[in-house]
Amino acid sequence: MSHILVVDDEKSIRDTLIEILEFEGYMLGQAGDGQAGLAYLKQHQVDLVLCDVKMPKMDGIQLLESANLDGISAPFIMITAQGTIATAVEATKKGAFDFIEKPPDLNRLLITIKNALDKSHLIQETKVLKKKINGTIEMIGDSFEINGVKSVIEKVAPTQARVLITGENGTGKELVAKWLHEKSDRSNKVLIEVNCAAIPSELLESELFGHEKGAFTSANKQRIGKFEQAHHGTLFLDEIGDMSLAAQAKVLRVLQENQITRVGGEKLIKVDVRIIAATNKDLKKEIASGKFREDLYHRLSVILIEVPPLRERSQDITLLTDYFLKEICSNYGIPLKLIKLDAHELLTNYMWPGNIRELRNVVERLIILCEKEISAKDIKLHTNIRSTIKP
Repeated sequence: MSHILVVDDEKSIRDTLIEILEFEGYMLGQAGDGQAGLAYLKQHQVDLVLCDVKMPKMDGIQLLESANLDGISAPFIMITAQGTIATAVEATKKGAFDFIEKPPDLNRLLITIKNALDKSHLIQETKVLKKKINGTIEMIGDSFEINGVKSVIEKVAPTQARVLITGENGTGKELVAKWLHEKSDRSNKVLIEVNCAAIPSELLESELFGHEKGAFTSANKQRIGKFEQAHHGTLFLDEIGDMSLAAQAKVLRVLQENQITRVGGEKLIKVDVRIIAATNKDLKKEIASGKFREDLYHRLSVILIEVPPLRERSQDITLLTDYFLKEICSNYGIPLKLIKLDAHELLTNYMWPGNIRELRNVVERLIILCEKEISAKDIKLHTNIRSTIKP
């Protein structure tokens, strides 16, 4: 069910359009001026906007421009009186899909809406396919904290500086690494990921540097390591705080010399790799306790990016919830479900110890177990979220 926002300062026109479009099966929102319309767009996932041109506080052109600046991709159909057609034409040059004169012809209105939604859905499907190919999702959020992270990424990504990403489990450190790679001049090369915590310490050296045939008992053929695979690209060392001291020493040497030697080999192999590392541990404490090399820390942390926990960016929870809702319903091939206001309030005030990963899992569970609308009662029934425990 497509979600349409009607923005018009004339209540009679809003009511008429809403009545017609609800009969056609659309989900409707409404706003009496451009400022209210922009606020609605920031809080809801809207598929199309029917927007009057002349309005108080913020007119339709200003709303269109503001939506574009905020990265809101919903197509705009401008509704215009005879005297503002020239303005409406100007709006199409600024990105509006089309314009319709008042009073709107019903058939033309419905056809234009269908065409705009079809085009929008095609664009979204293309984005989804690109995401599947690239393995990257969007960085959702408009809080001060997450905008700070985005700003640092924009500045750092085009450079060759090494980056250390810190943050709790589930905050999105891997996503930050992918953004850094995709916005760099290495984006047309590979991004190789290594989870240092998932590989036994005795196998990590072979995983990173490769080995020659016969280097050890089970080495029945030559293996190319992750550093070589990432040549001219980016190597993402996730959970680097779990790397053994022996492996740390060898990684440090590679960072100093830009060359490796495969296990069981003697040949020096030059590698051109940008290193991005991530950890959920406090590496300064790990250094103090002798579990992490201070010289490696300084090599890795040319730029530090700390990803904030979800409880420190609670204003993003509604955006994230709506995003996951639409994404998961689309992946399951089911109609979009709605989250009621009391449910949004409950989710926003929860502390989220598992951060974004936990939020996504909760949304997926609610989609599977609940009916068309998800309420606070449903959340309490199907999850361990019982009350607003955020201070």
